[in-house]
Amino acid sequence: MGDDSTVDLELDRAHSARMYDYYLGGTTNFPADREAAGRAMAAFPSILATARINRRFMHRSVRHLARDGMRQFLDIGTGIPTSPNLHEVAQREVPDAHVVYTDNDPIVLAHARALLHSHPAGRTAYVHADVTAPQALLAASEVRETLDFSQPIALSLNALLHFVTDEHGAHEIVEHLKDALPSGSTLAIAHVTPDFDPEGIARLTAAYRASGTPGQARTRAEIARFFDGWELLDPGITPSHQWRPDPDDQNENVTNKEAACYAGVARKP
Repeated sequence: MGDDSTVDLELDRAHSARMYDYYLGGTTNFPADREAAGRAMAAFPSILATARINRRFMHRSVRHLARDGMRQFLDIGTGIPTSPNLHEVAQREVPDAHVVYTDNDPIVLAHARALLHSHPAGRTAYVHADVTAPQALLAASEVRETLDFSQPIALSLNALLHFVTDEHGAHEIVEHLKDALPSGSTLAIAHVTPDFDPEGIARLTAAYRASGTPGQARTRAEIARFFDGWELLDPGITPSHQWRPDPDDQNENVTNKEAACYAGVARKP
């Protein structure tokens, strides 16, 4: 994982992972992050609900896949450790699950040990990497030593791809990741969309851009392209709160406008 004592945490500039931590009620955020988050909240007041709805989608999708037999998980764009983390959800169902986390925020690296408290029967690892360099990410020793690429892997891109613009080749990056995974692997995505509130999402995107984080909300059709060639699991691509909701998931009063994201899970034939 490397020596985090020499990492430049870049606390003078906002980072999307730390802003997300703030939305979730976390404490690993700093004045630049809180100022940028405040501007984002002014632009799109539902963003606190949006982040928490997304987090619950991650929990549900991981739990479903673990119960369905998935034993390996690759979570790209992990963010600040916020319990329950993905490995905790997976290993409650499958104690021997192997999980690899990756993120490009240096402070996630500094806190990554919180992500490495695996169930004794399983294993977790962390890689400091950027999704825009997928070949290097997949070649990292922590990835290759923790995951068996001859067996299905559940790839999680939760609340990540709206920070990868078309200019950076978002669809090509996802195809590269998909191509590396064997048959039976899965892909879970939650992604901001302008479909439910075009003006609000335009303001939100502008607020992030002003804070130094370019982003791109995508329509349902654009998000569906990320799943090309794979078989969508029921109920397909839905607003994030409508993907297999739990009876006690507190989604009864959530609107599509608040969710602001589509979510889906697909399996490689």
